[in-house]
Amino acid sequence: MILRILFFFVLSISFTSCKEVKTEVNTEVIPEVIVEQVSISTYEDLEGNPIELSDYKGKRVLVNYWATWCKPCIEEMPDMEKAQTILEQDNYVFLFASDQSVDKINMFKEARKFQLDFIKFNGVYAEENVSALPATFVYNEVGEQVLRFDGGLKWDSPEMIEKLRAVK
Repeated sequence: MILRILFFFVLSISFTSCKEVKTEVNTEVIPEVIVEQVSISTYEDLEGNPIELSDYKGKRVLVNYWATWCKPCIEEMPDMEKAQTILEQDNYVFLFASDQSVDKINMFKEARKFQLDFIKFNGVYAEENVSALPATFVYNEVGEQVLRFDGGLKWDSPEMIEKLRAVK
């Protein structure tokens, strides 16, 4: 008897639950959404204008990666300022790139009064093969990296000036 009741119960559920369902298919064409990536410049000046090293093609470029908290970075800046003045007529551009905020760089610049071209680095140091600061790269007039220096150095020494002048 229980089996009969169970059988009729299952049978009645299957008849009542098998209703015809009408579904409408949306034939409206959905336009393709194009997401445009915003290109972030590798560097920017302290006013937020994008900078790339290729902007300096035709010049020899020295890029010094530094930070406001880096003691050797700060200690070499007076010598770099002197070297920049000495090499001014030798088609050199000196750029001082930090990944810190523009506000922090500006506060450092105002406090220290260095006459250097500080810029914001928007990249990742590891992608530039920089694992310690300061790190300095020198590029020739066609944009090829030709020298690399790790650590703080005496930038205005006659030997260093000669080495930088020899960059072709």
